[in-house]
Amino acid sequence: MNTLVSRLVQALMVAVLIGTATFVMMRSLPGDAAWRIAAGRYGYDHVDAASADAVRTELGLDGPALPALLSWLGDLARLDFGTSLVTGQPVMGEIAHQLGASAALALVAVLLSLLIGPPLGILAGLRPGGVLDRALLVTSTGLKAIPLFLMALVLIVIVAVQLRWLPAAGHGEARHFILPSLTLALGLAAVNARITRDAMARIAGMPFWRFSQWKGLTERQTLMRHGLRNVSVPLITYLGLQFVTLVEGVIVIESVFGWPGIGHALVHAIFSRDVPMVQGTALVLGLGFVLVNAVIDLAVRRLDPRAAA
Repeated sequence: MNTLVSRLVQALMVAVLIGTATFVMMRSLPGDAAWRIAAGRYGYDHVDAASADAVRTELGLDGPALPALLSWLGDLARLDFGTSLVTGQPVMGEIAHQLGASAALALVAVLLSLLIGPPLGILAGLRPGGVLDRALLVTSTGLKAIPLFLMALVLIVIVAVQLRWLPAAGHGEARHFILPSLTLALGLAAVNARITRDAMARIAGMPFWRFSQWKGLTERQTLMRHGLRNVSVPLITYLGLQFVTLVEGVIVIESVFGWPGIGHALVHAIFSRDVPMVQGTALVLGLGFVLVNAVIDLAVRRLDPRAAA
């Protein structure tokens, strides 16, 4: 119960802080917000001073900022995220549509990273200092050092342009998932592999590991019965931290590959000065971080009873 109350208070604080911060930052951006919103509505080739003035009057952009902020916070208390200044559609409806595409991409990327990283980390941790361990260190460091947009462009040039195995962009078919999810997964897998390797090397050096083998268990039996559960605790714990990296990566990857998700929508909302859309999108991402960490805490308590002590 205490954990639930703590998470609810945290979610409330996140909602207020993110809503206020995004509102202030959007109001602080240079340029004419009315012109940007009008361009988002009618297109840059069709916007003029008259249409910008009409948008400014309609939305009251010249009015004081504090009443607008308090009005949005009041709507938020009623679970109303408002309407988009560009499309006129409810923000919650647009976010719900875009969030599904982003969640599908993120889920595939996480699953792919768990298929790549932890198995290699376990093998390397069982033979610390070996060839695989050294190769994994070099590879994971290199992958983590490459910016996501650069990795995405390299994969597009090689796989899509040169080899023509996969489309460079698109959405709606299974093959469209491969390049963007692989780009996200490689960076996540690099960290997962190192965390798993360090945990496996530490566990393999503990007395209970040697005792289980002294009883006659093979290395594989020892790993399945005693190793995996202990290795999964630090790995699952770090998945909560990886959510931040994943959100940052989704915003970049969706922009590069033209993926119609929440990150792509956030970038367009910022350029269009669509304040309610930016606030709603950022709020959903922030609350998602709180939710993921709550789930991670419950999973760790389930796997490791010592965490509840």
